Amino acid sequence: MSSILLIIQFSLAVVLTIVILLQKSSSIGLGAYSGSNESVFGAKGPAGFLTKLTFTLGLAFVINTLALGYVYNEQNKGSIIDSVDTTNIPAAPISPAAPAAPLVPSAPVSK
Repeated sequence: MSSILLIIQFSLAVVLTIVILLQKSSSIGLGAYSGSNESVFGAKGPAGFLTKLTFTLGLAFVINTLALGYVYNEQNKGSIIDSVDTTNIPAAPISPAAPAAPLVPSAPVSK
């Protein structure tokens, strides 16, 4: 499910970037490549349509981001501690046994 939402997220990001660059601004942007769309979109041109499309795509982008975050958190909700095998863990700690012989050699006894 998260891979489908991730593909949709990338697609929305690309389309949203293109739609924003197509809008008319002081530096024209990519609007110069769109040609004269006044006959298709009306007397005002594509300004109203592109504004509504940008708002809709932006809203879809935000909703998809929230859904992607929710699905990702649900998939990774478990802890790494949950995967630890606890069948071989003793109930009580084992006390170490006292050494039978001293660890340090004793000094030689002179006769």
